[in-house]
Amino acid sequence: MKEDGIHEGCIEQIQRLYQQRLYTGDAVPVDEKGRIRIDDWEMRADVQEKVAALWKNADTDTLPTTGDLAGYKTDFLNLFGFDVAGVDYNADVNEMVDVPGLVEAKEESGE
Repeated sequence: MKEDGIHEGCIEQIQRLYQQRLYTGDAVPVDEKGRIRIDDWEMRADVQEKVAALWKNADTDTLPTTGDLAGYKTDFLNLFGFDVAGVDYNADVNEMVDVPGLVEAKEESGE
């Protein structure tokens, strides 16, 4: 899908759900069971054919390149704030910082 320019991460898929399904001004498109489908790109016949062909040759040795294991790992780690480019994970940090809006709400509630 990356090669075809149709790869989406979680955020991109959510954005497309809102932009192309929910807030178009038209009726929300649903499948035969009434579900809003946002997996249409990966379920395309051409994509499924490529996946089926790749899986025929996938094994422990080829999976890192066949399945883009490095990309999957990076995406997974990034979801939780790890392996983010430009972040120095060895730097000292002050975790006790005021968050605008939270400080005011705390003061208003008398805490």
